[in-house]
Amino acid sequence: MLLDYAVSALITLFVVVDPIAMAPTFLVVTDGMPRASRRSVGVRASILAGAILAGTALIGDRLLNILEISLPAFRIAGGLLLFWIAAEMVFGVRSRHEGEAAEQAMEERVRNVAAFPLAIPLLAGPGAITATVLLAGRADDNWLMVAILIAVVVLVAAACLVTFYFAERISGLLGMTGNIVLSRLLGVLLAALAVQYVVDGIRAVIAG
Repeated sequence: MLLDYAVSALITLFVVVDPIAMAPTFLVVTDGMPRASRRSVGVRASILAGAILAGTALIGDRLLNILEISLPAFRIAGGLLLFWIAAEMVFGVRSRHEGEAAEQAMEERVRNVAAFPLAIPLLAGPGAITATVLLAGRADDNWLMVAILIAVVVLVAAACLVTFYFAERISGLLGMTGNIVLSRLLGVLLAALAVQYVVDGIRAVIAG
């Protein structure tokens, strides 16, 4: 039973978070950062996302009920914020701001990018939070199963970190033109994802 639960949790969270698919997005949102800053973003985003999902496994359902926040509302808010980032990517606003950033501002950007949009809502987004809440519900206050779920969260966060680490090498192969084209293309895809978040949230509100 425990092995079945562990395998089910690992497959579910790995598919929902999809660390491998995060590599191109990581390259775009950290475009223009030095290698050390990119690695710092990857470490912080992975740790933050892992902490959020681990916290969700422990108290997520109770916390949402206490605050009276629904997952559809979270999905809509995350989609709107993600759309703003996507618009910056498509129109090159992020690239124009690069020359204006000082060294002190770079550290602030590292913290901001790690938290949003990487940790939230891309890694620990509505889908991952929903999956974690459901898996925690299956544990039914069995602390051994909850511990297994948290261990799975740590493994998925580690997979994200490994993906981000190797994504830095891909950036050098793409070059300046490749990064610009990739930024515009992924910006459109990110905008579509953001709209889908909002649409799914609205549908859930109407259905509920």
